[in-house]
Amino acid sequence: MTTTEAAGATTTEAPSGASEAVVSDHDRGVHGYHKQKDEHLKRLRRIEGQIRGLQRLVDEDVYCIDILTQVSASTKALQSFALQLLEEHLRHCVADAAVKGGEEIDEKVEEATKAIARLLRT
Repeated sequence: MTTTEAAGATTTEAPSGASEAVVSDHDRGVHGYHKQKDEHLKRLRRIEGQIRGLQRLVDEDVYCIDILTQVSASTKALQSFALQLLEEHLRHCVADAAVKGGEEIDEKVEEATKAIARLLRT
């Protein structure tokens, strides 16, 4: 039996001729962003603060162009977060499916493609 590291997960493969049993972190319910969870939460709290700042600007009747500038900054921060999460999804979930092969890889690629399309529409 051999052990391989792929997609940030340890997988175990049965020797040739035996049925393969591939078990990964993904199978255990560990998501690709798990290792950076604290950093992601910190980043999202910072974005949340930006949004609260926007509410304050409106409440204080700040000039609309200044508010739009802050909206743009908040939007960029969310887009950057989304790209980081997408990269982690590709490295973890899609790569895990690629190791397993079969229909799962097609499903994960289609899922990622749809996610990218949603991001492009924003």
